[in-house]
Order: sequence, then C-alpha cells, then structure tokens
Amino acid sequence: MKQTVERSSEQTAETAEAQKVKTANQEVRYNINRESLQAETGTGTGTGAGTGAGTTRQKRRRYMGVSNQRFRNPRQRAVIWGSLAVIWIAVVWLTGRLLPAGSTLTSLMDRNLAPTWAHPFGTDWLGRDMFMRALKGLATSIQVGLLAACGGGLIALLLGLAAASSKAADRVISWIIDLFLSVPHLVSLVMLAFVFGGGLAGVAAAIALTHWPNLARIVRAEMIQLKSAEYIQISHKLGQSRLQIAVQHMLPHLVPQLFVGVLLIFPHAILHEAAITFLGLGLSPQQPAIGIILSESMRYLSAGMWWLAFFPGLALLLVVRAFDVLGNSLKTLTGTGSSREVR
Repeated sequence: MKQTVERSSEQTAETAEAQKVKTANQEVRYNINRESLQAETGTGTGTGAGTGAGTTRQKRRRYMGVSNQRFRNPRQRAVIWGSLAVIWIAVVWLTGRLLPAGSTLTSLMDRNLAPTWAHPFGTDWLGRDMFMRALKGLATSIQVGLLAACGGGLIALLLGLAAASSKAADRVISWIIDLFLSVPHLVSLVMLAFVFGGGLAGVAAAIALTHWPNLARIVRAEMIQLKSAEYIQISHKLGQSRLQIAVQHMLPHLVPQLFVGVLLIFPHAILHEAAITFLGLGLSPQQPAIGIILSESMRYLSAGMWWLAFFPGLALLLVVRAFDVLGNSLKTLTGTGSSREVR
C-alpha cells in the first residue's frame, strides 16, 4: 500500500513537471507569434514597434519593386518614349522652318552677349541670336537626314531584293556590301561630298550612298529566310514570277525592318552631315547648319565664348538621341531585331 502511494506521488510529480514544460513551451510560442504579428502589422510599443514598422516598410518596398519589375510593359514604355521623341522632333523642325528670315540678322549692338532671357543661347561675334541659328540649323540637319535616310533605305531595299533573286546576284551584292563596309564612313563621305560638289543635295546623296550596307545586309538575310518558307514555294509552283512573289509576299514582311532601319539611319546622317560641314566640305556658310556653327565657334572658344559651341552641340545631341529613342521604340513595337527579348 505504501509503495502504491509512493508511485502515485511520483507520477503526480512527473505529470506536474510535464505540465510546467508544456506551459512554458506554449508561452514561448505565444511570444514568438505575437512578435511576428506586431512586425507584420506595425503595431506595438517602443523599439519593437519601430522595428516592426521598419520591417513592414521594407517588405512593402520589396513587394512593390518585384511587382513593378514583374508587371512593367515594355510596349507601353516604347509608346510613351516614342511619342515624346516624335513631339520633340516635330517641334524642333517646325519651329526652325517657320522662323522668319530676319531672326538671324546681324546686330552689332548685341555682339558677344552671354546667355540671357532675351537670348537663351547668347549671341555671336556679329550679334546674331544663337538660339534662332541653332533652330534653323537643326531644321536643315533634319531635312538632310530625311533625304539621306530615305535614299539609303531605297538602295538597301533594291539591293536586298536583287540579292535574293539569284545566287550570282547574291555573291556580287555581298561583295559590294563588304567593300563599302570596309571603307570608313568619314573617308567615303568626304570623297563623295567632294564629287557631288557639296550643298544640301550633295551631302544628302553622299550620306545615302554610304549608309545603306548594314540595312541591305538585314534585308538580304530576311529575303533569304523568306525564300525557304512554304507559301513561297507554293507560289513558285502555282506559276507566279519572282517579281510578283517579291512584291506581293516578301515585301510586306520587310516593311517593319525597313522602316526601323531608315529611322536608325537618321542619327548617323545628322552627325555625319555636321562632321563634313564642320570640315568645310558640306553645306555652304550661307546656309544655317550645326556643323557650320560649331566650325565658326572654334575660333572664339579661347576668348571665353563657350556658349557658341555648347548650346548648339547640346541641341544636336538631343535631336540625335530623340531619333535613336524613336527607332528603338519602333523596334520594340514591331518585334524586330533584339527587341523580341523582353528586358
């Protein structure tokens, strides 16, 4: 009997000890859950509340960053940036074309003025407003770029179509493309501009004849790929001529690549026009052009007239960048080139 009582007392002590351990474990779990809840909701007092709020803000920022990265739309961004680039180019071109002829007349009373509200880009050594001259020069550069890009795109299209017509023509045109690509742009530009006698038409022709090889190579590659398509083979068997197949079936597939390529020629054309005009082989000094403005301003930089080259050069850079953004936006929207990969 005494042994039974001792055993029951031992079991009661063990049960009480186990109950204490269980209660302690529940308290620890409760404290952990309470701290986690305070950290997530940002409630609590003292340092714990501050730490919980900070942790919550970090989690929200991290979640927002992941959400923005996951749900951002490259096509929407391309539409926005492309529209802004078109607006900027149109404003610059229209403003430069619509300026009155008397806006760039000399005024010896206003010579060598630094930038002010009346003259945002300052004045030159003859008192001419550099803001008006820069706008007119940019309008001329855009016009030269348009002529050169369209001419280069037309040459690339014709040679690309001819290269896909036969193997012999493909070998000849590939050799011509490699030949033009092996010659530096500036050297060929200077030679062709000298041959054509300079001027707006001569500079545009020189740029068009030197900026087609890369686009022609793209058109040739697309044509060769399209020739192996099933519907092209079926068209051959149905008796359609090569010209009909090229115009009716292949040309619609080339329009996006061709349009984007022509737009991407624009910045190169504008920069090269300014380069050869800067060297004195492009437009005449009577025509307002950025290259002429930069060339003339080099003589006065040592005298501290920095605004003569800084602002026109910056305006040229912004226009070139706008064409580049527009071309890349169209690449994203049309799915050509490397824009097929979502960045």
